[in-house]
Amino acid sequence: MIILGSTGSIGVNALAIAERFSLNVEALVAGNSIDRLNQQIAKHRPNWVVIANEADIPRVNHPNVLSGEEAILRVIEEADSEFVVNALVGFLGLRPTLKALERGKKVALANKESLVAAGAFIDTSRIHPIDSEHFGLWYLLNESRPVKKMTITASGGAFRDWPLEKLAAATLEDALKHPNWSMGQKITIDSASMMNKLFELLEARWLFGELDYDAIIETRSLIHAFVDFADGSTTAHIAGANMQLPIAYALMGKVEEQILEPVDLLKVGGLEFREITQERYPVWQIKEALLREPQRGAVVNAANEAAIAQFIAGKIGFLDISRRVVDAFEHFDRVPGSVEEVFAIDEEVRAYVGAMS
Repeated sequence: MIILGSTGSIGVNALAIAERFSLNVEALVAGNSIDRLNQQIAKHRPNWVVIANEADIPRVNHPNVLSGEEAILRVIEEADSEFVVNALVGFLGLRPTLKALERGKKVALANKESLVAAGAFIDTSRIHPIDSEHFGLWYLLNESRPVKKMTITASGGAFRDWPLEKLAAATLEDALKHPNWSMGQKITIDSASMMNKLFELLEARWLFGELDYDAIIETRSLIHAFVDFADGSTTAHIAGANMQLPIAYALMGKVEEQILEPVDLLKVGGLEFREITQERYPVWQIKEALLREPQRGAVVNAANEAAIAQFIAGKIGFLDISRRVVDAFEHFDRVPGSVEEVFAIDEEVRAYVGAMS
């Protein structure tokens, strides 16, 4: 397999599955965590290594090291591996997804932005989702029954318990204090704004078709998805928050041994569910419109990435992220007719958000 984002949490879990089941790792793609990458190289002995910055190449303990986006595409083009695990963060992950599919490879996808921005142009039959929510929906759909509705869950992010009047003063440090676990910077901010869950609803739309989709908060992050069936019954997928289970299914198709410890509901004691409200998560106001026109995800993704960069740089407040996304969504009502238009819209929206006062 090829692992894009090998030093992040998903990449680390993918390598744990590779080691457990003796799967070959042909290529590792990482960013700036060179020390961790060198440890992975020593253990898995890939043929190819790609990193973000050319200046770091001398620090990498491997004879075949490349750098940059074009190098990622070259490795996907030339490597023999059937599988690509795409755990890259942001719009950067779209071209590798497209290249892998073009080369006839299967993609274990954790890069949300690929489907959010370009789901209309991606063959989802060769996509294996490894986000816990989409894996949960897939797992529940193994029984062939008419489906009425699908629901995923959210942790609620850093501000789920904050008084609403304090949100305008929230800082970057505040936004990164996730209540349940430690994740990368962007996804933690997206969790706090609920953008992450909006993206996951869009992904579900592209993966499973035109159904009724929604999300709710489950504060313990033990239930990942619900499916309401036409007969009136509802099933839930309950599992520990560990990516190794969906990764194992994506890479091997079938898993016949225990990957996770089962959830002990007696020890859990109780679960709490909450509604996702526009008052706390303003971006939620565009949910229904976006699900009606999912192709406009390219606008939302570009606006969000541009606004997050401004927030990290201290140029805008936390709530301004959602305001700028909603503004861009209302301003750009074009639907891309091709992959090329997706990239053009991405540039236009980023420029538009960058010019906001």
